[in-house]
Amino acid sequence: MPRAVRYDRYGGVDVLSVEDVPRPVPGRGQVLVEVRAAGINPGEAVIRQGLLHDRWPSTFPSGQGSDLAGVVAELGEGVTGFATGDKVIGFTHDRASHAELVVVDADHLIHRPEEVSWEAAGALFVVGTTAYACVRAVSVHNGDIVVVSGAAGGVGSITVQLARHRGATVIGLASPGNHDWLREHDVIPVEYGEGVEDRVRAVSPGPIDAFIDTFGGGYVELAVALGVPPQRINTTIDFGAAQKYGARTAGNNDAATAEVLEELAALIAKGAIEIPIAAVYPLDEVQAAFEEVEQRHTCGKIVLKP
Repeated sequence: MPRAVRYDRYGGVDVLSVEDVPRPVPGRGQVLVEVRAAGINPGEAVIRQGLLHDRWPSTFPSGQGSDLAGVVAELGEGVTGFATGDKVIGFTHDRASHAELVVVDADHLIHRPEEVSWEAAGALFVVGTTAYACVRAVSVHNGDIVVVSGAAGGVGSITVQLARHRGATVIGLASPGNHDWLREHDVIPVEYGEGVEDRVRAVSPGPIDAFIDTFGGGYVELAVALGVPPQRINTTIDFGAAQKYGARTAGNNDAATAEVLEELAALIAKGAIEIPIAAVYPLDEVQAAFEEVEQRHTCGKIVLKP
């Protein structure tokens, strides 16, 4: 029997287990994928803890995971454009990708370019589409000066690269341990914490045009203090501050399409952006993987490999 991550109640990482499950069967328009890599995301931990029960309740026993990359194992009725053995990148909205086998809607899959590693492919969907939506929401263009909080995290590390790809000067807020990575990607690093407003002003070559907050905890207020217009502030997490100041809240749902996924994969394939991989864990070590991601200090993504 195939195995999958499950939890049967809200709680910490201790509620996670890897269990034998029935072999999934693809329906019409669906594809069964043998998973080679599946990214994990902080939002999945928050859902599992029950902190988003009112918005995204869990039905027990619950699976986990949206991101995936793998090999087509079986085609459902009516599927065209894919064949058994194809290497694919995709996503599921069924909290199911942390598994050996997963059923995916065919229109949620793209072919994996050979230049994109399994780890990067399996970690791409949530962070990539979220970053894409953030950059689009604040209309980043050539010559802009953009500040990104959480700049070395899963979403932030892609956001800074996409903004640079559009020709912006990017200032990235991150811990000192991640400053070298930011410099390597032509991002101006600034340490977060007390005095950050003065440090941003000191390194910025001009007025700040846009601010993308991927971390929360007062960064919308910082953007306002820096003089950024509300329509060019986007936060993926601080919805209360966004409502108060009129900032934007674009995220994964605003760019969750196969077309965006294909565009991002093409950028990776030609070396325009990268998905930094902080760590790779086997499926059986899912608890340890989430312990690391919940510390929120990793540079890039943590990936499970069934």
